[in-house]
Amino acid sequence: MGVRPLDLLDLDELLTDDEREIRAQARRVADDHVRPHVAGWYENGNTPVRDLAAAFGDAGLLGMQLKGYGCPGSSAVSLGLACMELEAADSGVRSLVSVQGSLVMYAIWRYGSEEQKARWLPGMAAGRLLGCFGLAEPDHGSDPTGMSTRARRDGDDWVLDGVKTWILNAPIADVAVIWARAEKGVTGFAVPAGTPGLAVREIGHKMSLRASSTGEIVLDGVRLPESARLPGVRSLMAPLSCLTEARLSIIFGVLGAARDCLDTALDYAARREQFGRPISGFQLTQAKLADMALELQKGFLLALHLGRMRDAADGPLRPEQVSIGKLNNVREAIKIARECRTILGGNGILHEYPVMRHASNLESVLTYEGTSEIHQLSIGQKLTGLNAFAR
Repeated sequence: MGVRPLDLLDLDELLTDDEREIRAQARRVADDHVRPHVAGWYENGNTPVRDLAAAFGDAGLLGMQLKGYGCPGSSAVSLGLACMELEAADSGVRSLVSVQGSLVMYAIWRYGSEEQKARWLPGMAAGRLLGCFGLAEPDHGSDPTGMSTRARRDGDDWVLDGVKTWILNAPIADVAVIWARAEKGVTGFAVPAGTPGLAVREIGHKMSLRASSTGEIVLDGVRLPESARLPGVRSLMAPLSCLTEARLSIIFGVLGAARDCLDTALDYAARREQFGRPISGFQLTQAKLADMALELQKGFLLALHLGRMRDAADGPLRPEQVSIGKLNNVREAIKIARECRTILGGNGILHEYPVMRHASNLESVLTYEGTSEIHQLSIGQKLTGLNAFAR
């Protein structure tokens, strides 16, 4: 019997005992609460998100890299390892944790008032409250500088108008962090569910990330007090910094999906016989397995390096650094998923095996929180000193 892919380089030796324990805890949660049910959730497009959030909160997986307000205060590497285990079960489930902890909670934790932090963060860390992050718009995805959502002053209040789309958790969120353009630049608001003028429509008929809840948010004259505005926000750099924070979860997470595909392919190839022998004994199959294991280990080393840098700096990585991680790891993860499907042949499209589900999910991860092209331009700008983004 061969070794598992990440054991080839003894990569566990690079982790601390605490990191391994957090990884094991996340794996147990995924094994207990996700794996037995996720194929059905995916097929039916119906996931008990609140039950999952409560289980994740009990395990300390929500906002785990944040300090105070009921948050665990773990390392960025520990968060990444937890996301890797969750995405080994399903990308949509990992996305729930990333959006909750690294987008919504991080935005409130870094830019919110003490009142906002006390009101929202403890409940979100426990999984009792859910949040969503309203940045993307129907006409402004990769280019948030074109944001159409507006916030205007009306006496002591703010009035918001606009539309946000492809917002994970929006249909079930208790609070939406909404980004809008005001007279003096982009600002952010913590908007409670049920606020008059706030409407949410669930986006159905998805072919990817089906084990998650995604929606469109319409803001029609939503009136908010000044206390709803995130006072630390000064510019568009605030929501962009939240994306930088969240992308580390993706950089680690997609390796879990790739690992699960590769583990499945290894087990399948050992059992599947053709021409009188297991297909894992054929040279072409071994070449595929070797190349995929190589990319998986390279991706893990890159993710671990970025996580260690994030922990050492105790602050966000530079944009081009997370661009390198997301561009490489998502691109290689989806290649691994597709290659593993070929090893499983026709069986690879059945929901009894996770490979096609992972491949389909990774198609979404490939383009959300920055398409490959956007990350290439981010890296290219740093290399050349020239901005190639369209103006």
